[in-house]
Amino acid sequence: MASPGIHFLDAHGPAGMRLYAIGDVHGRLDLLAAMHHRIREEIDRDSPTDWRVIHLGDYVDRGPDSKGVIDFLIEARRRDPRHLMLAGNHDIGFLDFLRAPDPDGLFMRFGGVQTAQSYGVPLNEGPNAWFGKAETLLRKGHAALVKAVPQSHVDFLRSLVFSVSLGDFFFCHAGIKPGTALNKQSPQDLIWIRDVFHDHTGLYPKIVVHGHTPVPEAQVLANRVNVDTLAWQSGMLSALVVDGPDKRILTITVKEA
Repeated sequence: MASPGIHFLDAHGPAGMRLYAIGDVHGRLDLLAAMHHRIREEIDRDSPTDWRVIHLGDYVDRGPDSKGVIDFLIEARRRDPRHLMLAGNHDIGFLDFLRAPDPDGLFMRFGGVQTAQSYGVPLNEGPNAWFGKAETLLRKGHAALVKAVPQSHVDFLRSLVFSVSLGDFFFCHAGIKPGTALNKQSPQDLIWIRDVFHDHTGLYPKIVVHGHTPVPEAQVLANRVNVDTLAWQSGMLSALVVDGPDKRILTITVKEA
């Protein structure tokens, strides 16, 4: 018999473990650093028995400092492995471009130019950039970017997992396919799904905590929580905090960063 699912109000985090789930960063190192500072202040003040900080993916593209964000996350995980990093579609798109550049792919169409700039590499963008000497421009830009991106950054992107489950919560970048068991979700759905997931009103076995689709403020529903508040453009980075039965939204704005 299928589980009836769990409602957000009834959901608990793991006993003795506080959880922080941070939404899409998209190159906003200033906001990410400020969020980590706030989290560290809370942990030092409250001394929870244990904790995890879950980053929900999309570290690169659109914002000004994707390189800095990856450096920051690598160092955070090196200092304490309780910092968990999940894959977002833009992070996988960056890897895809490094492996095989595509002028019509996600990276070039949706913010990869800004990512390349953060590594000191100018890339042409826009519909006219690939006419005439398109192949040469693409080849040269790609070669320069491959040379500029440290191997440690490639290794970091390759190390990203697609989901993590803690207590009554399931964390992923985009969402899940309704009707499919949590341990059977495809990586494609976990980083790309939208409408069929958003439109589903039934309860899931766990509360799905995700980003991927921007909302003006963190969205808390019976079956899911969306913490993508368009940080790169809005200047607001959001996180869900879970401590036993207690849940709250933590936000950092550009004025605090």
